[in-house]
Amino acid sequence: MCGITGYLWTAGAGPAPDPTIEAMMSAIAHRGPDSQGHWSDTEAGIAFGHLRLAIVDLTPAGHQPMQAASGRYVLTFNGEIYNHQDLRVELEAAGKAPPWRGNSDTETLLAGIDAWGLQETLTRCVGMFAFALWDRKTRTLSLARDRMGEKPLYYGWQGRGEARSFLFGSELKALRAHPAFEGEIAPASLVEVLRHGHVAEDRSIYAGIAKVRPGQIVTLNAQTREMETGLYWDGAAVAAAAKPARMSDVQAVDRLEALLLDAVGQQMMSDVPLGAFLSGGIDSSTVVALMQKLSDTPVHTFSIGFHEARYDEADFARAVAAHLGTHHTDLYVSDQDLRDVIPLLPQMYDEPFADSSQIPTYLVSKLARAHVTVSLSGDGGDELFCGYGRYAHAAKLRAKLAAIPQPLRSLGGTAIRGLPARGLTALLSGLIPTPQGKEPIGQRLHRLANYAKQPDLETLHRTMVSVWRFPEAAVPGATQAPSMLAEALPPRGGLGDIERMMQLDMLTYMVDDILAKVDRATMAVALESRAPLLDHRVVEFAWALPEDMKLRGDQTKWALRQVLYRHVPPELIERPKMGFEVPIGLWLRGGLKDWAAALLDPTRLRREGYFDAALIGRMWQEHLSERFNWGPQLWCVLMVQAWLETLPEKKSG
Repeated sequence: MCGITGYLWTAGAGPAPDPTIEAMMSAIAHRGPDSQGHWSDTEAGIAFGHLRLAIVDLTPAGHQPMQAASGRYVLTFNGEIYNHQDLRVELEAAGKAPPWRGNSDTETLLAGIDAWGLQETLTRCVGMFAFALWDRKTRTLSLARDRMGEKPLYYGWQGRGEARSFLFGSELKALRAHPAFEGEIAPASLVEVLRHGHVAEDRSIYAGIAKVRPGQIVTLNAQTREMETGLYWDGAAVAAAAKPARMSDVQAVDRLEALLLDAVGQQMMSDVPLGAFLSGGIDSSTVVALMQKLSDTPVHTFSIGFHEARYDEADFARAVAAHLGTHHTDLYVSDQDLRDVIPLLPQMYDEPFADSSQIPTYLVSKLARAHVTVSLSGDGGDELFCGYGRYAHAAKLRAKLAAIPQPLRSLGGTAIRGLPARGLTALLSGLIPTPQGKEPIGQRLHRLANYAKQPDLETLHRTMVSVWRFPEAAVPGATQAPSMLAEALPPRGGLGDIERMMQLDMLTYMVDDILAKVDRATMAVALESRAPLLDHRVVEFAWALPEDMKLRGDQTKWALRQVLYRHVPPELIERPKMGFEVPIGLWLRGGLKDWAAALLDPTRLRREGYFDAALIGRMWQEHLSERFNWGPQLWCVLMVQAWLETLPEKKSG
């Protein structure tokens, strides 16, 4: 795992490449502490930088940026090609292998591109990656990202006139270090941060800076400045494809276990110490069980524990570890330990990011890094095997409301929302108690009424995954950009309601929240994280399974559970889903109150001009008085405000 960056400028003009590329590299040095290198061609106007976290082939033969044996291509690469040894065998059998200089997957990738071309090589690769490739012959720059979006890559034009440059990098802070970077904040992206807790899809917080999307190749002709984008793998199409003939339950579970064993085995490839995150849930327990099956020695596993029982899964993780015989390490953290991470978040996440599980994710990554350099995780299981309760909840809600005409549903929902949430809470709190830290019954009824008003599944799903339901109201003059969760929907094919929501989450929430969260948290401590459930062969098989092999009755992740139960007794696993929840709402009334009050100061909000100071102020006072639980919504605003403090210059809105 590494950090990459670079830029393309007008040949003969612009900044000198060496100091500039070194500054860009320095900004993301945490991603690659083992070595660094840069390469430039001043005649062509191109510079590459690379920060290396050495995982495979620790010798200088793995140093980057790397040139192909033919001399045609130069590559700066972040990630792992798990099947690169198999690709070497193919190249050698076809007589297309160069004289190998080392054993790195980067060298294998370059040899494949030389022999088969870029797109064909990527279709043969099993891995996670983001890279930049310079073709000296055609003077084209290609940026590519892995199929599921595990590794990030930002890009875009910045500057004016001869100073105009095309910048790219693993993190935005690398782009910010370039003299041409403008740093204009996009109001539409602020709207997305409020709605989703992150900037969605192909956009970034900055105007003119985009993200390479999963399975995408972006190609820029350095001479004409023309840009083309295309997919070498289309996750939306994979999900929507017609399903093959049904297998028996036993056949399906056997095939899934075989695929997972192969994926886990490949991802255990490492020349440095390796372990795994273990929460004791289905996904991570499955990965660890298969790792231990393949290992001759105890696998090193890691978990975080909480002193509050309603958040703590450490006992479950410890029980699974004991059953499997892993070498287990856990760390119990207090509220103060969690809060101490908050000042680190704006720099760590590089743009506003408001999934509060980012805090324990960082802590478990830091714990693991003290012992290993690579850690496998169970990410992807919820989106691929129907793990989120909201899927069944939405489907049942739609079924119950189907007999009521949409105009009546909308009218009823509007009527309920017209009643003050505080009054509803006062009226019903004796009948329906509110668990500590959860939203009061009045807010819950308002939320359900809002769900009932939605005209179709897609808008219902969008509402259910929104932190703010009407974020435009808080960002004066801004509207949200078109989204695949709104206007530009991917093909649905024959997907039922539940699988349609899984498809949307795989393409959006999983990439832009879950995987972004894990990448930044792990790379902040120079730890490589790998996700075997996101091996594209596993993904394609999961989508080929019928829906009832994912959700059977009330049991989620049915097929994945059957694999796990071959290795771990069900009684160690069966319990309500918890996740990495932290009590943000309570903290904002307690230990974080002064910090939040300073960031939400109305005078400050009006001066900066990004948010409606009156609206935010009213929500803050309602939250403090416990009239409403606006914790998640205010956390989104606070993460923007904290991030603004890290900028060298704050632009007025």
